[in-house]
Amino acid sequence: MATTYKINDDFYDESFSLIALHTTLEDFSLAYGLNQSIKAKFVRAKKNFNLAENKSFPIFEWDDEFNDMYWVLIANHSSEKELVMHDDLFKNETTYKRHRLLPEYKDVDYLLKIETEKDFDTNSLIKNILMLPRMMAAYEISTDKLKSKNNLIF
Repeated sequence: MATTYKINDDFYDESFSLIALHTTLEDFSLAYGLNQSIKAKFVRAKKNFNLAENKSFPIFEWDDEFNDMYWVLIANHSSEKELVMHDDLFKNETTYKRHRLLPEYKDVDYLLKIETEKDFDTNSLIKNILMLPRMMAAYEISTDKLKSKNNLIF
């Protein structure tokens, strides 16, 4: 009798909350603002998160050992410089190609990922985040229906 093995492609089944942030702040300013408003300690990671070749996303992280939580602030977009060769008026024009970490949320500027095993009140966190200057919107994203969930494995 032959044995059949099935491979489960859903390897990543970790519990986390995901908050979408819409802001005009730069990544370092946003990390500083979050450090001030929610008493976080985000620090810039030594390396960017590389999703694929020429797809690099700046990342800030905070390992909250007291509450047993791991926080990640990451940009949802990155720009790639591309040199386009033409034989017309605009020779050797430089263009920028934008890549998204979560393509289904193309308008989101930053993502705040909170990994924890405990229940976490995201509503009070979102209220504190919305008090930051130049923060236009913040809301929780349901991770169950997320198509590109594998892009969030850091």
